[in-house]
Amino acid sequence: MVTREAATTERRTPLTRDRVLRTAIELADGGGVEALSMRRLGQELGVDAMALYRHVQNKDDLLDGIVELIVGQIERPGPNADWKITLREQAMAARRVMLRHPWARRVLEERATGGPAFLAYIESVLATLLDGGFSIDLAHHALHVLGSRIFGFNQDVFEDSGEPDPSPEAAAMLVRALAAYPRITELAGSVRHDGVLGKCDDDFEFTFGLDLILDGLERHRAMASTAQ
Repeated sequence: MVTREAATTERRTPLTRDRVLRTAIELADGGGVEALSMRRLGQELGVDAMALYRHVQNKDDLLDGIVELIVGQIERPGPNADWKITLREQAMAARRVMLRHPWARRVLEERATGGPAFLAYIESVLATLLDGGFSIDLAHHALHVLGSRIFGFNQDVFEDSGEPDPSPEAAAMLVRALAAYPRITELAGSVRHDGVLGKCDDDFEFTFGLDLILDGLERHRAMASTAQ
């Protein structure tokens, strides 16, 4: 229960862009990004929604600001002579942030527009690769193949709409429809993931793919070094 003293203190707290964005993150943590609206945010801050527009231009600006704060939460690993260890620690640190804010994956995919925190993060990943002996060309390829993993989640080939499991009748129809695809049916029946960031994005799949990519990049880096 909010006391009168607490409510008075809340009203006296200056409204800033940082406070607006952090409150928006708290709202999304509680109810997903769907629960985030200017009206709801204004209620949470104890102000009229119009007052928010002094600090964020619109909903898009709000979401861009959230992305910046989320990326800014990712810890940078300490100095390490082994680029692969550093990059792995970086990806796992990013994953911890994504697991704290599961809704942020979708926002990051849609709103990664290149703000200062986002660019600084990519810069640090590039520095790890270049300092580890990668050419700029190979570092460019590495960023492409790592993709979303440097931000702590997988972008998978399998569709994950987040919809609930189908009814028994719908499931039976799906089985009949897939009868012509026995290998897909076998895969669907034998493998099930319950990852926080998607049905096919649990910790095992994330680390398996990450380690596979890092090992492959190391082979290419070593071959490029010996060819010089």
